[in-house]
Parts: sequence; C-alpha cells; structure tokens
Amino acid sequence: MPAAQQWIHVCNIDDLVADSGVCALVEERQVALFYVPDQRRVYAIDNFDPVGQANVLSRGLIGSEGDCLFVASPLYKERYCLDSGVCLDNDAVVLDTWKTRIDGDSLLIDPRPRQPVAMRKAV
Repeated sequence: MPAAQQWIHVCNIDDLVADSGVCALVEERQVALFYVPDQRRVYAIDNFDPVGQANVLSRGLIGSEGDCLFVASPLYKERYCLDSGVCLDNDAVVLDTWKTRIDGDSLLIDPRPRQPVAMRKAV
C-alpha cells in the first residue's frame, strides 16, 4: 500500500515569478518551480540539468510544443517537459518531478519525487 501523501509549505505564491522559474530546497534537493498563472499551477522539476551537469534549470525559459509546456535549459538548450520531466530532445533523459498544489496563498509540495531517483536514466 502506498504511503499517505504529505504536503509541505515551500513558499507563498507571491514569492514566485509568473511564467518563470525559481529554485527551492526541498528535502535537501534543489527543485525548480515554474508558476504558470494562466493555469494557476506550479510545476516542480529537478533543478539539475543532467546534460550540462549543473543546477540551472530554474533559470531556463518556458516554452510550448503542442500541449506540452517545457523549460529550455540555459546551457545546451535541451527542452524538458514540465509535467513529465521527459527531455523532448532525448527521451532517454528523464528528470524527477514533484506534485504541487496551491492552498490559498501557499505553495505546497509533496516532498517525494513522482519518479524515484533510481529510475532516472543516464545521459
């Protein structure tokens, strides 16, 4: 039976930048948070760019391809789907993602990644 979902307060929505990324430390991991106010949703993905080998994804640019919102890495421009963490340019590369929810003015996150680190594919 799966463990009960836990939610922790990360920040207030006012701390986020609309249609852009910021970095937060969640359970000793750097997590890139992307606030999309048109959807009233915050996407959370690993801040570590496995291709560029640096914690930089929160500084990437948001774009879209079809129905997929992505962030383009500021280093080598790989595009990562904000919902699934899959690299659109190399589907062998997958980032961890986290569930988030907005409760009033607070951003809450489930501290457990959706995809365990052990399942992350090597570059």
